[in-house]
This record gives sequence, C-alpha cells and structure tokens, in this order.
Amino acid sequence: MDAIELLTTRQSDSNLSFPGPSQAQLEIIKKAALKVPDHGGLAPWKFIVVQDEGRERLGEIYHQAAVSEHQDERTISRAKELPQRAPMIIIAVSPYQEHPKVPRIEQIESAACSVFAMQQAAFAQHLSGVWRTGYFAQSPKVKSLLGLNEQDEIVGYLYLGTPTVACTKPVRHTAETFFSDL
Repeated sequence: MDAIELLTTRQSDSNLSFPGPSQAQLEIIKKAALKVPDHGGLAPWKFIVVQDEGRERLGEIYHQAAVSEHQDERTISRAKELPQRAPMIIIAVSPYQEHPKVPRIEQIESAACSVFAMQQAAFAQHLSGVWRTGYFAQSPKVKSLLGLNEQDEIVGYLYLGTPTVACTKPVRHTAETFFSDL
C-alpha cells in the first residue's frame, strides 16, 4: 500500500479479532508513533501495550474505577469486557512537561498524532483498529491505577487486531465542505 492510498482509504474498524499485531508488526507500529511532530523535542508521549492477561487487568482497572467513581450500571457492567474487544490495546498518554515554549495543548496534540500514526501503520500492514476515548480516558481513578500522574492525559486507547468483516465505509465528508480559500 502506498502512502497516498493509506492516507485516503484508512478507516476505523471496531470489529476486531485475533490475531493482533505480530512482534514484527508491533515494532513498525512503535516506530511510527515516534516519528510525529514534536515541538521542542519533548517526546510528550508514553505508551502502555495491553495484550494477553493485560486485557483482564485493564478490565479490572476499568471496573474498579467505574465502581469507585459511581458510574451508571451499564458502565460498571461493561467495564471488564471492554478490553476484550481486541487482541491488543495501546494506551497513549501525554505526560505533561512544563515548558516555556511548548504549551500543554501542543504536547497533547503530539501524542494524538502518535495514535494516528500507529493506526496508519497498523492499517498499512493489513490490520485494523479503532481509537477510543470516553469516560475511561478521563477517569482520575484509571489514571491512578495505571500509575499515571494527575496532570497526565490519556489521549486514547488504540484497539488493534484483524478486521472481522471486509466493508469499506462510505465517504462521509467532501473537501469542498471543509476547505476554503482566504
């Protein structure tokens, strides 16, 4: 797959199954994560790879957070199962670093670029994935149980695996709608 095809055909896919990325594929995904824009050379990213038994541990973390933070019954009941939706999850974190020229938002944006780069690298290797956020990315308890600091930002959970259905999603947007000249 060439770069133009990758950039214009990539899509998210939440219907994922085994196998997940092989070790060789994961190494390419990791390299892609580190080649994103990085103002000031801060490397404002940290990644936690979750697979095998780690998926159960992450489910327990989600469950503990949902219970202790008094989430609704649906969130609590689904918590343990959410990490089972893919063979691998990469948790992308932006650990904030005080810097006179690189504001917090730029550090988070750099980490977000890394998630996109990892998803692109997976897609280029005939894998698929979906970038998830929501309550478990914002939960102070989840951050604590993952050993993160309060100011760290969980940019997202990148679920990766083999797509279970081959369906190309329809084009939702056109360039004319979002681009204009000055």
